[in-house]
Amino acid sequence: MVEDVFRGGRRYWATLGLLALVILAGLLAYGRQLALGLQITGMGRDVSWGLYISQFTFLVGVAASAVMVVLPYYLHHYKAFAKTVILGEFLAVSAVLMCMLFVFVDMGQPGRVLNILLYPRLNSIMFWDLLVLTGYLGLNLVIGAVTIEAERMDVAPPRWIRPLIYLSIPWAVSIHTVTAFLYAGLKARPFWMTAILAPRFLASAFASGPSLLILLALLLRRTTKFDVGREAISKLATIVTYAMIVNLFFVLVELFTTLYGGIPHDVASFAYLFTGLGGRAALAPWMWVGEWLTVVTVALLLVPRVRARDGALALVCAGVIAAIWIEKGLAMVVTGFIPTPLGHVTQYVPTLPEVAIALGIYAVGGFTLTVLYKLVLGVRARAAVA
Repeated sequence: MVEDVFRGGRRYWATLGLLALVILAGLLAYGRQLALGLQITGMGRDVSWGLYISQFTFLVGVAASAVMVVLPYYLHHYKAFAKTVILGEFLAVSAVLMCMLFVFVDMGQPGRVLNILLYPRLNSIMFWDLLVLTGYLGLNLVIGAVTIEAERMDVAPPRWIRPLIYLSIPWAVSIHTVTAFLYAGLKARPFWMTAILAPRFLASAFASGPSLLILLALLLRRTTKFDVGREAISKLATIVTYAMIVNLFFVLVELFTTLYGGIPHDVASFAYLFTGLGGRAALAPWMWVGEWLTVVTVALLLVPRVRARDGALALVCAGVIAAIWIEKGLAMVVTGFIPTPLGHVTQYVPTLPEVAIALGIYAVGGFTLTVLYKLVLGVRARAAVA
């Protein structure tokens, strides 16, 4: 089975080669950060989380979204997801790997990561976040490996894997809930300190993750003989539709609560996000694009004809991912620091080394996902011939 990784056409090797070059560029940029410190980034005293943590937050949602195919298939025996579930599990593996790498580079010095393990504290949300992420990574690796091996042998998966599959369902919810608690537990940051943050994170995750899965399924159909089936894509599109509606509702609820309450420090963060504050509005254009994308994609997803056409659905799913990436990425993370508790407005703009490192980590995830999907395609191709 592993030999399938080393077999492929020009397109496969060209993809891996391009990703390897991006990884190399990211490593060179990280080497500079390692030598000079986080001063080469756009972060500072007032805005200490930036591009790295925003990508971590977004990708945790992508990883958690695997539950949207695991739950219907294993708990409700929805057979249409038979070919999709392994894609979702391996997408979760690559997403969690990228999450951990983004936290790693954000720490500055690698040795600081060991502090979480050497000096664990039960009241530390970061400790619990590391625990649930590594546990979820292990669960999906084991479940994916055992499932694909059973399929290769043309036998049913062993019974002992069932409890792990069932455990992965609440575990998927926990990884994004704990991530939300990282923000919501900071009392001096009113933009984050809201009880609805965890539900917002989950709703957006269940929209962006399945959207990415739809795009990957359509890409595999176009470039290979692997087809998850029209019914599976249709159901994933329905999941994205409902999740986006709920996510939009949560955003509107948050806006109403803040603006109607009128607490100055709370309103100031939203003012910076949408209109700017003190003549500074670096995120406002991004946020308006994100909100318009949210409204437009929700409207389009409500039209059955749009969901039924692969080309239109692909464009809408790309719009959903972009909208969630903006809303839950830099907009969510950076705005929490603005204004500071003293009322100062310090803008944050990622530097080129930061962007290069981030792209390198995304390339690591893409490389991992490509290799894992190549294993799946090899096993399924032999099963089809047999």
